[in-house]
Amino acid sequence: MPLTPLADVSAFLDERLAVGDIPDYDRALNGLQLANLNGVRRVAAAVDFSLQTVREAIGLGADLLLVHHGMFWAGLQPIVSSHFERLQLAIAHDLAVYSSHLPLDYHVELGNNAQLAQALSLSCDGRFGRHGSLEIGVTGTADLDTLDLLDRVRAFSEPLGTHVVASSYLPSRRTRRWAILTGAGASSETLRKATERCVDTLIVGEGPHHTAIDARERDIVVIYAGHYATETLGVQALAAELQSVFSLPWTFVHAPTGL
Repeated sequence: MPLTPLADVSAFLDERLAVGDIPDYDRALNGLQLANLNGVRRVAAAVDFSLQTVREAIGLGADLLLVHHGMFWAGLQPIVSSHFERLQLAIAHDLAVYSSHLPLDYHVELGNNAQLAQALSLSCDGRFGRHGSLEIGVTGTADLDTLDLLDRVRAFSEPLGTHVVASSYLPSRRTRRWAILTGAGASSETLRKATERCVDTLIVGEGPHHTAIDARERDIVVIYAGHYATETLGVQALAAELQSVFSLPWTFVHAPTGL
């Protein structure tokens, strides 16, 4: 299989995701995080950079690991123990690492939020959930039983190793306006904005305990669909895009966290 220069792949991803234009946390370090020497023949996609995903990517013969949560979430730390082992394995096997956090959450086509809406058969009509100058999530209208929506979420998330839960609601309740904010999407601010936007059902990855109480008092249902599960789709869509553009085969590395 011919090699594709890593610089070409990285430049394409930077442009496709508008990496330089999306505000993010400092530790995200979006873009190419670890180079390799020989270019790219095969891609592995995973939610997290971890010892497991590095090992499985190497086992698949991948030259590039695409991740949503990259190498530096713990901040500055000594390169010892498992941190050393991850890096040592990747470098020894010429495995490059590319990470995209909020640029991938935000993307209108490839993003985790847009992809999850599509997986749940929901049609988006706007954005929701502000980080800096951008709204990262998506929103839309519906007319369906909230229980039906919860069943859709469970059918998506639970095969990925997540136990889906929802804040309390009456069995007769219907969802009229929903919003999706993947990952750690539930917060007091998110619920306040949901109230302002007349959102009655909020789908997130996870959130603090108090958000379920706040949601009940605001007459909002929060569906906690799993941080990991809600962020599996973006990296897969991104890998499929690389296959379409560069003819690079790819595989998803499933490494659930249970959260």
